[in-house]
Amino acid sequence: MLDTAQSLIKRGGKLLGLDDDQIDSLIKINAEHVFEIEMDSGKTYKAFRIQHNNKRGPYKGGIRFHPEVDLDEVRALSTLMSFKTAAVGLPLGGGKGGIIVNPKELSDIELEELSRKYARALVPNIGPKKDVPAPDVNTDSRIIDWMVDEYENITNDKSKASFTGKSIANGGSEGRDAATGRGGVIALRELLKKLDIADKKLTVAVQGFGNVGSFFATISQKEQKLWQLVAASDSGAAVYSGKGLDAEKLDKFKQKGGRFSEYKSGDTKIISNKDLIGLPVDILVLAALGDSITETNQAEVKAKYIVELANGPVNEAAYDYLTEKGKIILPDIIANSGGVIVSYFEWLQNNKSEHWSVDKVNNKLEEYMVNATSELYETSKEMDISLKEAAFVNAIKNLL
Repeated sequence: MLDTAQSLIKRGGKLLGLDDDQIDSLIKINAEHVFEIEMDSGKTYKAFRIQHNNKRGPYKGGIRFHPEVDLDEVRALSTLMSFKTAAVGLPLGGGKGGIIVNPKELSDIELEELSRKYARALVPNIGPKKDVPAPDVNTDSRIIDWMVDEYENITNDKSKASFTGKSIANGGSEGRDAATGRGGVIALRELLKKLDIADKKLTVAVQGFGNVGSFFATISQKEQKLWQLVAASDSGAAVYSGKGLDAEKLDKFKQKGGRFSEYKSGDTKIISNKDLIGLPVDILVLAALGDSITETNQAEVKAKYIVELANGPVNEAAYDYLTEKGKIILPDIIANSGGVIVSYFEWLQNNKSEHWSVDKVNNKLEEYMVNATSELYETSKEMDISLKEAAFVNAIKNLL
């Protein structure tokens, strides 16, 4: 993933006529914090916080708890965050954090201890004007609330602006949970308008029916009547129906702990994740993990339009292959930017001691997503380059 991110920066830089030194300065990471957290039990966990670029404002980016987190992944994600915030015009930089741990193996007491000790170790390097972390894979508002409390206890900062993704009761923003999925719906809707196909009925498959994928599906079902969801997957299996799936029904099933391998409704069929990638649908939404499409399965993709709701779900080689085949890929740094946009709104609310209504949050998110998608398309057309290249060109312009 890191090689792909750096390669995209180099491509964008060359398209803008930058020299090697200018490109290297865009790739360079400002600071790396790598440390170990020792638990009361004696167990130790390796932890990271990477701060890539803060030219536009405080570092911003999530914290993931995952057994396969590694330094290069966190470097790549911090780099992509710098370009994401720049591409959508936010006055923020890019950072990312993680702990190598399977949180499912921890008790609630251990999870709180780990979260607090992570925040405690980073106190000198984070803060409302320096670096504002957020939740990511396997972290949530409860974990962030613990971290905020730990930060407050040490610094006496009561603004709540040290982290975003908090619970509503603890200074979180309305609309944050749905923001990434909602932003993806807006970006795709705007792109289809630009392509002059917004009035056509289109079939959709969603790979990864977690938080982001489920909100994309349920919101699009309510607001985009011409989009028909025909397939959705979790980590174990996918469900398919040529007659269409009810996103709300799927969401309720998942909320109750259901697995798609056991889903039964009407004429739905259980298929594999691999099969979902190759379905003859119009739109393939990738909302699972990075590198979902690579050289090994790129030829199976039949969808004309691909939405990168996850970070880096199409690797560089597959991106080039699919683009040459005429596929149109809505890039991750635009498609999934709704989350960081509403995180920015949360940070603003905390700094101003305000609390916005969900309608105000959604309306402001709409403005940012419409503008970013419009600028993305215009740059792509003007320079005759792919949408992903255009996204990085726009970001680089804002970072120079």
